[in-house]
Amino acid sequence: MKNWNELKYTIYPILSNNEIAEGAYILSIKRGFNFLAGQVVGLGVSPDIPPRLYSIASGENDELIEILYTEKSGGTLTPMLSGLKTGSNIMVSEPIGTFTNVSDNAVYIAAGTGIAPFISKIKSKKGKNPILIHGVSYPEYFYFNDYLEKNLGREYIQCCSRCPSDEFFQGRVTRFLNEWKGIHPDQKYYLCGSAEMVVDTRDTLIARGVPFANINAEIYF
Repeated sequence: MKNWNELKYTIYPILSNNEIAEGAYILSIKRGFNFLAGQVVGLGVSPDIPPRLYSIASGENDELIEILYTEKSGGTLTPMLSGLKTGSNIMVSEPIGTFTNVSDNAVYIAAGTGIAPFISKIKSKKGKNPILIHGVSYPEYFYFNDYLEKNLGREYIQCCSRCPSDEFFQGRVTRFLNEWKGIHPDQKYYLCGSAEMVVDTRDTLIARGVPFANINAEIYF
């Protein structure tokens, strides 16, 4: 990962930094740059601490830049991020990243905060008729679910590995994909999650007949 002296960055005042679920936050700043849906920015509180990259969870034309992140108890940056208040300053790099491809009728598959780049694509109206499959451990981590239910309807599929409720598919996204009758090899599949999730999901899709070339993946930030 680059150091701050290798990145162009600006210091912004934080507009809000709200905890939306236990240990999960949305940090907002006023938009001061253009970006493409799917790109990331580096965040930091000091030039002495290396930047961490986070996907932008805003539409390309939104007035605010929103960053979805979870606090890691042993992390270098997130315990400090979660303590920042409105008006505190934060270092924000220029947007970077290549997870910006779009296709009509694409299938987005996310785990946890890996949903952020897909929120950006959907808010930016990039690609028609997407299907979004989101996997989490508990239902409170279905981030942006009200927005997604309203805008995607039945094309928003929730997979919950620790939810004893018929309201959601019970199990990981890989289990859902193994059982799903909606897989079509000619569609494009976009994955965002941990390295383990991306590898397991890609293997599952390939086993179901999806060509490697139709799978675009990003390890989440």
